[in-house]
Amino acid sequence: MNIISNMIEVHLFRRDKKKIEFLILKRAKDQVYPNIWQMVTGKIKENETAKEAAIREIKEETGFLPISMWVVPNVNSFYSPQKDEICLIPVLLAEVENISKVVISDEHSNYRWVNYKKAKSLFAWPGQKRSLEIIDEYLTKKKSLLKFVRI
Repeated sequence: MNIISNMIEVHLFRRDKKKIEFLILKRAKDQVYPNIWQMVTGKIKENETAKEAAIREIKEETGFLPISMWVVPNVNSFYSPQKDEICLIPVLLAEVENISKVVISDEHSNYRWVNYKKAKSLFAWPGQKRSLEIIDEYLTKKKSLLKFVRI
């Protein structure tokens, strides 16, 4: 069995006065795991860093360029029985401008800007929900001990 790390997850958010909204994307019917809601995801290409992959995937899947990015202190993982591999996925957080218009790719059929509770209720995987919990604590709790690394 191999342990690999060739994917990224990026949670996008925007600020509207004191309100924070997360962008969630609905996978198209012809994709693996059709119709589930998720954050921006994608593969890291050869000779590409996780940050570079994240910026590329954000642009490809939403049309945005992030104004700030951070490392979320969480790594998601899954096991692929077909390849007998465990994949470790770095989780990132990116802020986009509030006035930005979403332009989704063919990988998705819909998008929504939602609050933390709604996003968490729509995500399918426990690791993605846990990442969102950590992000919410960081963004909303003034006394949070979490310190995200800006990249």
